[in-house]
Amino acid sequence: MKLHGYYRSSTSYRLRIALNLKRIDYEYVPVNLLAGEQAGGPYAARNPFASVPLLEADGRDRAQSMAQLEWLDEAYPEHPLLPADIEQRFTARELAYAIATETHAPNNLQVLKYLKANFGASQEQVDTWYRHWLSRTFTPIEARLAQLGTGDFLFDSPGLFEVVLLPQLYNARRFALDLSAMPHIERIEAACLPLDAFRRAHPDNQPDNPEKGQGT
Repeated sequence: MKLHGYYRSSTSYRLRIALNLKRIDYEYVPVNLLAGEQAGGPYAARNPFASVPLLEADGRDRAQSMAQLEWLDEAYPEHPLLPADIEQRFTARELAYAIATETHAPNNLQVLKYLKANFGASQEQVDTWYRHWLSRTFTPIEARLAQLGTGDFLFDSPGLFEVVLLPQLYNARRFALDLSAMPHIERIEAACLPLDAFRRAHPDNQPDNPEKGQGT
């Protein structure tokens, strides 16, 4: 199995965490988004969405991270990302898809570039845009977690929700979002980060991170 991705891509980060949690060995193939490697040539021929990650598995190229995560859970049922209980599965999907559709979509790199190129947005304005969409989704997620009375994880162990949440928290800290009013989210982050599956998936530990090996 090969995972084509970019170290700082939140969707690639999702897949790295999931593969680690499910204990699936994979080869990581870097795709440099800043250099536009995803937009043309042989990569785009394989993935018409021109996005990362691309999961090369069982003789097929698979795109779109949320579909990839669901496929992984069905094709490799050991160490499931979704709980057995139908209501718990709904809750995990409710929160994970809120992040994937309401936060990731408007904050995608293509959108941020479009804001600058077509509307003349400054970096400060782009950062404000980014924090707005993060906060707009994290605030109700925090409220839902408070309703559920969660502990270190949404349920007994990390799963689909944590797989999608942690990469967006990485972005939230990059863009200086104030998380002080979100103790449930911060508690889950603190419980996940030291775990081997999350530590190995972190952008700081990827071979295509330009700062890797420079003491950062």
